[in-house]
Amino acid sequence: MSWQPSREGEMTLQQQIIQWITEHIEQGDWVAGTKLPTQRQLAMQFGVNRSTVQQALEELKAVGILESKVGSGIYVAQNSWDSLIVQTQPNWQKYIDTSLHKPNYLTIQLINEYEQRDDIIRLGTGELAPSLLPTTEIEASLKELSLQPKALGYSSPQGSDKLREAICEYVKKRGIHAKPQNVCIVSGALQALQLIAVGLLEQGSIVFQEQTSYLNSVHPFQSVGMQMLSINRDEQLAQTLAQKKRKRQAVFYAVPTLNNPTGGVWTSFEKRQLYQACKESRIPIIEDDVYHELLFEAATPPIKSMDESGQVLYIGSVSKTLSPGLRIGWLIGPTTVIERLADIKMQTDYGSSAISQEIVLHWLQSGKYEKHIKSLRKELMRRANFVEGILQEKFGEIASWDKPKGGFYIWLKFHEPIVDKELFTKLLHRQVLINPGYIYDPQDTQHIRLSYAYGTEVELEKGLNILFEIASKKK
Repeated sequence: MSWQPSREGEMTLQQQIIQWITEHIEQGDWVAGTKLPTQRQLAMQFGVNRSTVQQALEELKAVGILESKVGSGIYVAQNSWDSLIVQTQPNWQKYIDTSLHKPNYLTIQLINEYEQRDDIIRLGTGELAPSLLPTTEIEASLKELSLQPKALGYSSPQGSDKLREAICEYVKKRGIHAKPQNVCIVSGALQALQLIAVGLLEQGSIVFQEQTSYLNSVHPFQSVGMQMLSINRDEQLAQTLAQKKRKRQAVFYAVPTLNNPTGGVWTSFEKRQLYQACKESRIPIIEDDVYHELLFEAATPPIKSMDESGQVLYIGSVSKTLSPGLRIGWLIGPTTVIERLADIKMQTDYGSSAISQEIVLHWLQSGKYEKHIKSLRKELMRRANFVEGILQEKFGEIASWDKPKGGFYIWLKFHEPIVDKELFTKLLHRQVLINPGYIYDPQDTQHIRLSYAYGTEVELEKGLNILFEIASKKK
C-alpha cells in the first residue's frame, strides 16, 4: 500500500483519505470485520499528521462505515455496505420533505392503497362499480369508429375541435352558451383545478370553499401556495367575501349540484346569491358540475347559465358517468383563460388522449351517452334505496342522514363524535374501507361518506353490518 494523498489537488488530505478507505471497502479489499492498521501506521503510510488520519476515521465512524472496539482497534462495520449506499445516493427524503406538493393525509393514502385490493369492501369509493360501466358498449363503439391518423397522435392544445363543438351543443341543455374556443378538454376535473391553480392565481391567493369540501382531500391549490378559506353561505355572504378578500386575488370553488361529499343540492336562489355576491367583489367562481347528470330529479340551471361576463369557470366530465379510465373532462371559460390553460396543459402532457376524445365524441353524437345516463340513474336510485333501507333498519338510533337526491353518496351523521382514526383502523382490520368526514373537514368527527355506487348488494349489506357493530361499541 504505497498510496499517499496529493497536496496539490482540490480535495483536502482528510477527504482524500476518506475516499481511499471507502474505495477499498467498495471494491471488497476490506470486507466487513476487517481490522484497519493503527492510526500511527496509516499516518506514516500516508505521510500526514496523525490528527488528519484521526479526523478521517472519526467521520467514517460517524456515518457507520467504520466502528471502534474498545481495547482492540478500528474495524470495517458489519453494516458498512448499507451505509455506503446511503452515502452514495441522493438524500431523497430531504428532496421529498422540501418539495412543492404537499403529502396527502395518511388516511387518504391508506384509502388509495386499500382500494386496489379485491378483498376490501369499499363503502366510500367515489367511482362507479365495474358492473355499472358500459364496458361492452364501449368495446362495440371502438369497432364503429373510423380513426384518422391524427387520432393516433398528440391532441391539439384545447382538444379535438369536433369534441369541443359537441360539448357546446351538449351544455346548451344546461342553459350554457359557449363556442369551441371557450372549451378546453382536460384529463378529468382534477386536472382542470390544477391548471387553474398554476395558470391563473398568484401565491397567497384565497380559495373560498364550503366548510365540508372535496378540496380538503386533495391539494391542487394548497400545494402551490394558496390559502384555503371555508365560509358559510348565509345572508352576510357578500360582506364576508369582500372583507376576507380585500385586495388579494381570490376564487370561489363550488359544487352546487350533488356536492362531494355531502350530496347537497343548491336551490336556484342559492346559486343566484353566490353569483351576485362574487360579482360584487369580482371573485371568479369555479363551478364543479361533474355530478349533475346523476340527479334523480330535474336539475336547476347551473351558475354558469347566469354568467354574462365570463366570471364562471365551468367544469364537466365523463369520469363519474361513463368511464374514469377515459380521463376526459372539459373546462368552459373566457377565451383568454382557456388559451392560457391550454398552453400550460400542452407543457404538462401534450393533450388528453386523442382516442379517448374520439370515443366520447361518438357517444355524445350518437345518443348513446344520454341513453346510458338514463339507465345509470335508475340503477343508482335502486342502490340508494337499498342502502337507505339498511340504514333505516339498523342505524336510526345512532345516526341520521338526508334522503339521497342522486349521485353516489349518503352523508351519514352519527349522533356522537365517534368518527376518528381508531374507527377507520378498526373497520380496515375487518376489511371495510370508509371515507371519514375528517378528510373533508379536519374538525368533523361525526360524518362518514357512504357510497352506494361501488359495492355489490352483498358487500354493501355486509360492510354496513360491520360498521354498525363497531360504531355501536364506540357510543
